[in-house]
Amino acid sequence: MIHSGPVDIDRSGGRRYRLLGPVAVYQVGQPLPLGGPKPRTILAALLLEAGRVVPDERLIDLAWGETWPATVRGQLQTYVSGLRRTLGAGTIVRRPPGYLITVAPGELDLHDFDAAVVDAQRRTDAAVRADLLRRALADWPGPELSGTTGWLREAHGPALRERRLAVVEDRYEAELAAGRHAEVVAPLRQAVLAEPFRERLHAQLMLALHGCGRTAEALDVYAAVRSRLADDLGVDPGALLRRAYRLVIGADEPRLVRSTVTVPRQLPAPLPGFVGRARQLAALDAAVRPGSGTRIVVLTGTAGVGKTALAMRWAHAVRARFPDGQLHLDLRGFDPTGPAASPAEAVRSLLDAMQVPADRIPTGLDAQVGVYRSLLADRRVLVVLDNARDADQVRPLLPGSASCFTVVTSRADLTSIVAADGALPVPLDLLTTDEARDLLARRIGADRVRREQPAADEIVTASARLPLALAVVAARAAARPSFPLAALAAELRQHDRLDPFDGGAPRSDVRAVLATSYRTLDAPAAAMFRLLGLHPGPTVSAHAAASLAGVDVEAARRALVALTRAHLVDEPSPGRHGMHDLLRGYAAELARNHDDGAWRRAATGRLLDHYLHTALAADRWLNPQRDAITPAPPRDGARPEPVGDAHRAMEWFTREHPVLVALVLSTSAGFDAHRWQLAWTLVTYFDRQGHWDDYVAVHHAALGAAERDGGPLASAHAHRNLGRAYSRLQMLSDADTHLHRALELYGRAGEEAGAADVHGNLSWVLERGGRHADALHHARQAMLRYERIGDAAMTANARNTVGWQHAQLGELDEAFSHCRAALTLLRETGDRFGEAVTWDSLGYIHQRRGEPMEAVACYRRALELFREVGDLSNEGQTLSKLAGAYEVAGNEPAAHESRREALRIFDALGHPDAQKLRASGVAAADEG
Repeated sequence: MIHSGPVDIDRSGGRRYRLLGPVAVYQVGQPLPLGGPKPRTILAALLLEAGRVVPDERLIDLAWGETWPATVRGQLQTYVSGLRRTLGAGTIVRRPPGYLITVAPGELDLHDFDAAVVDAQRRTDAAVRADLLRRALADWPGPELSGTTGWLREAHGPALRERRLAVVEDRYEAELAAGRHAEVVAPLRQAVLAEPFRERLHAQLMLALHGCGRTAEALDVYAAVRSRLADDLGVDPGALLRRAYRLVIGADEPRLVRSTVTVPRQLPAPLPGFVGRARQLAALDAAVRPGSGTRIVVLTGTAGVGKTALAMRWAHAVRARFPDGQLHLDLRGFDPTGPAASPAEAVRSLLDAMQVPADRIPTGLDAQVGVYRSLLADRRVLVVLDNARDADQVRPLLPGSASCFTVVTSRADLTSIVAADGALPVPLDLLTTDEARDLLARRIGADRVRREQPAADEIVTASARLPLALAVVAARAAARPSFPLAALAAELRQHDRLDPFDGGAPRSDVRAVLATSYRTLDAPAAAMFRLLGLHPGPTVSAHAAASLAGVDVEAARRALVALTRAHLVDEPSPGRHGMHDLLRGYAAELARNHDDGAWRRAATGRLLDHYLHTALAADRWLNPQRDAITPAPPRDGARPEPVGDAHRAMEWFTREHPVLVALVLSTSAGFDAHRWQLAWTLVTYFDRQGHWDDYVAVHHAALGAAERDGGPLASAHAHRNLGRAYSRLQMLSDADTHLHRALELYGRAGEEAGAADVHGNLSWVLERGGRHADALHHARQAMLRYERIGDAAMTANARNTVGWQHAQLGELDEAFSHCRAALTLLRETGDRFGEAVTWDSLGYIHQRRGEPMEAVACYRRALELFREVGDLSNEGQTLSKLAGAYEVAGNEPAAHESRREALRIFDALGHPDAQKLRASGVAAADEG
């Protein structure tokens, strides 16, 4: 029966994908309808990259070629939708920038072929190996990828055919090693007719004939292929053919003949459940292409990030490009079970892999390296040097021949190999959240992950998206299929940070694996690593690190560079260093175990002083009119960062605000003054850039800290700023409560400036509630108080607010008079932010007067100034009003663009006015 609608994937073996003949899908032995060449091409392209995202553009290239119709993306979506209906909705998923197909073990013939070949290559008995390879080849009927477009076959067909031919050659090599010379002569003759330039097949035919006593025919084969190579390609026979020729004319012992054609196939089996890494795989593919000029690639990354898994996945995919063999060596550079391999030990292992007789191996290292490189000369061999400790360990093992390709994996950055030997660095980071979820699904089943999505996501987060940690947790989950994932997630929450990630052996124990990297550090770098466990993250600057350690900034930079080279921290942007949560937990654990409490407390105090005093200076640049607080001076060893101007101050807050929020919310007892003071420094930044949920959270924490260690004035600041935060979220009742409490505390403390500030805030809150007369009263109170204390800039700002409230009441002449007077005063004081707000008020007054072009001019000037000072919130509100002015002036395109930009800003800020603006027809049409 042929299914015409959706089907469930039978993970027990009912689903079967075929690529090695006509592209097809079978369900319980029956073919499923796939349609014509284009949907078959799309399916085949996804299957060839199973578990990895294939971009839309790549699918379109393979299905439509160079000429794309205008509707090509819609057609692609239609074909994918059809495949989903046939295969089941969860099989092909959208993962920008493309699509991904999930294939279970036993479902894809190409995967089964590879697994059968790996199983055969493990067999030491040549006859068994030959039989298994013959069976594997029988399951490749060919022609592969038939039924698809020529563009797909052109792109992938050669690599697949090369993959099959490499196995054909391996099979004949095993047959010869088993002494079956006569049995393979006839098929080898057919093979060389089909592949007239395949030198290894010709060499095998020569040895088969020679092994049967037909030496003259073997020499005829050599003469014919030598002539063909010279006439058609202009080249001489390669090393493999020349060695076979020498054996035929000079050797009389079949054992020697067989051993010399042995090709090393040392790649370990690829690790199961590989996901993602599309960018790194593409870089490796590009590096190995002819003409790239690259012959060495260095895969670098932190412990447990999946360097070996990536190397094995790629090496197996391209091994057909290296018909003379694949060498693999674990250099044990960071092995928790023992010392690293010495260069002499490593070279000897490689010579043994190439079956060099012991009596032909010289004693000195340099001489052994010479033999190793001589054996690889003119041969196409892939060399994988896994888990390298440093460049000195790697350099003797690099082939001298450009025909070979080397992949090195290391936790060290191996800069000298990149600089001196021209290696291509390919760094690995943590998995993305989607990739981590996919890895978990592959190990324990997609259905189980889908049923318990929140718990699965919690496991992904707790594992820091580190492949090794995820693999350990997945193994525990797989061993207990009846246990809910929620129970495992709870266990990760309740236990020590690293204890749940012990897989029962040193190489699968995250703590042990990280320890091997830590032990390579010198004393300053090790101390810096432990101290970084006290930093909340996500990233740290050199000045902050210097403050933690109590050293100068250059010493801190040297330590951070050492940690970066060891991949114990990363550098996601210039000058910013970070570490994933498991590394941070390990660093904190080391600090608790190695460093006393007083030392850790002093480091925390220096760190807080660094952030507090830098933030105070930055806030002063953003809002010089703001009444400042006066904290204690910074401790010895704290290194506040120079800011310099308002632009750099905003950049600093943008970089550091996640750190500042984390410090306010998480700082240990005894640092309450720092908590409420740090919260105070964030107010201007939050007002201008949003993050209003953070605004509320930090000031709730600040209020508790101020009440414990700050006195009534500190509590007044916290209540006032918490009121401002609630007003931003339109929680006006809460805002009013906290502002009135602040007003009471400022009055009790005799703090006139603070009381004036609160009146200004109350004016804004009452306006949002539609109580404009009461709002005008508080605006006047603020203006009078600022006048009494002689603060000209704040008096001008308050006068603009008085004018604004008159405008809300329709008293436009009084409004205009107040705002024009305020603008004059603000220009004199140099308050650019105050000018921006006042220009916005004047624009509104002109708009109410029916003067749209004057309103547009005022709004545009306000926008320039808001952008200059980095106030996104007011920029969005002014854009919204500008849109209305443009609309009245008859400029619909400009109105539409202004609303669209305002909506973009409001959405980014989580602004409560976003929904109101979205109700506009222009904005809604634009989004659709």
